[in-house]
Amino acid sequence: MYDAEIPNLIYRTFKNLGFDKFTICINNRKILNGLFEFLGLTSNSIEVLRIIDKIDKIGKEKVKEEFKNIGLEEMQIDKILEFIEIDGTSSKKIEKLRALGIKNDKFENGVYELEEVIKNLNTYKVPEKNFKIDLSIARGLDYYTGTVYETFLDDYKKLGSVCSGGRYENLAEYYTDKKFPGVGISIGLSRFFYQMKKENILESKQKSISKVLVIPMSICEVGYAQEIGTRLREHGINTEVFLEDKKIKAKFKYADKLKIPYVIVVRRK
Repeated sequence: MYDAEIPNLIYRTFKNLGFDKFTICINNRKILNGLFEFLGLTSNSIEVLRIIDKIDKIGKEKVKEEFKNIGLEEMQIDKILEFIEIDGTSSKKIEKLRALGIKNDKFENGVYELEEVIKNLNTYKVPEKNFKIDLSIARGLDYYTGTVYETFLDDYKKLGSVCSGGRYENLAEYYTDKKFPGVGISIGLSRFFYQMKKENILESKQKSISKVLVIPMSICEVGYAQEIGTRLREHGINTEVFLEDKKIKAKFKYADKLKIPYVIVVRRK
């Protein structure tokens, strides 16, 4: 239930941001780890997971090359690629996973958990067009132990995942002997908004963060300039105070460079 609540939160967040076309890709690390145990790849499973995680960026052939470079046999490579290329609806993918006949407790538990997450997403009324099972999603970080998520804007796939996360049962063990399981996500806001602005998805109406630049004529007026800056901020006006000891021409040039529309020059008698 908790693992399903997270993509429900992702869905509500991106809808509130004004997006309709986005897809939450969901997988479970237990499925992948169980598969590796079955194929005898437990010792280098982390390395294999990191390569799988790159399939959308470098393509199938490059992934095969990287698998060969770490010593995987042709049969193992084919089985992994067959696994991550399972297609169809979410329910069909669950069926096909069970039809693989992989007798491994971890694998079977992961398939069960994934199926339960999908069922609960339907309970939360998250539209099926906005989520899917993606067996290539692995998340490169080693501390994920169960459900994992990556979110993509359908019209801007080259932005990469804009919201990722998953379940981590044992992360707190690095800091305490108590068990604190958790599940969560993060949005890299600075990267996200930078990329959106770069792609002209977001249009900034303001050319500058600051509305006003307060310029003291000399070092003697800096304290008074700071007082004025504080009063302006208290009235909700984004204000910057120029603190460097430079000539007045350089100070105005700074305002022009940052496209700050208003300047207050402070000179006390």
